[in-house]
Amino acid sequence: MTSLTHAVVLVTGANGGIGTHLVEQALARGAAKVYATARQPREWADPRVVPLTLDVTDPASIAAVVAAASDVTVLVNNAGASTPTPGILTHTDEEIRHNVETNFLGPLFLARAFAPLLSAHGGETAIIDIHSALSWYAVAGIYSATKAALWSATNSLRLELQPAGVQVVGVHVGYVDTAMAAHATSPKLDPADLVTQIFDTLEAGGYEVLADQTSVQAKAGLSAPLEVVYPQLAQG
Repeated sequence: MTSLTHAVVLVTGANGGIGTHLVEQALARGAAKVYATARQPREWADPRVVPLTLDVTDPASIAAVVAAASDVTVLVNNAGASTPTPGILTHTDEEIRHNVETNFLGPLFLARAFAPLLSAHGGETAIIDIHSALSWYAVAGIYSATKAALWSATNSLRLELQPAGVQVVGVHVGYVDTAMAAHATSPKLDPADLVTQIFDTLEAGGYEVLADQTSVQAKAGLSAPLEVVYPQLAQG
């Protein structure tokens, strides 16, 4: 398990609704410092928050952040991108590349860059990857595909880093009440509740967060016939 007391946390996408709660709740649980990263970082009132510029799609930007935040003990891969249309055949080449780079390659490369530093601590370190219920339900085109890829990578990282005592937590959730999900008509989870579940799981030594019923059902559907998961396949 990884306690947030005296931890040094780095949050990507810290300006957003989930990111803001990640920063604030980490501090409330006793973090000594939180690096709040974003492409255009904002100022924070708490002196324990250190804003850093980070573009997760830019290797040079990742390298600069790793150098500036070499004392990190908990990495939270929260930054993400979505697309305006659900069909993978309707996305532009640019949308596909941007989603792959932001939702999959960025978190993976950050995890790889920080892994040696986290492993060197000999325990009480962690990586938290924000996935989606759509990792298991392919109705959001390239977004679902990238979240599925990140889920697989998280499983690999968990196994590879376990001997070094690095806890790797994967988070699955449906819609969260943030600007990114403003278009959604489905029920939305309060971001504060999501972050509470994430940090409760982290500090309890857990590996996976199924934050809502949507995620529970999506994971259960993995063992069902495809025609059950996707009823349209059984039509005609």
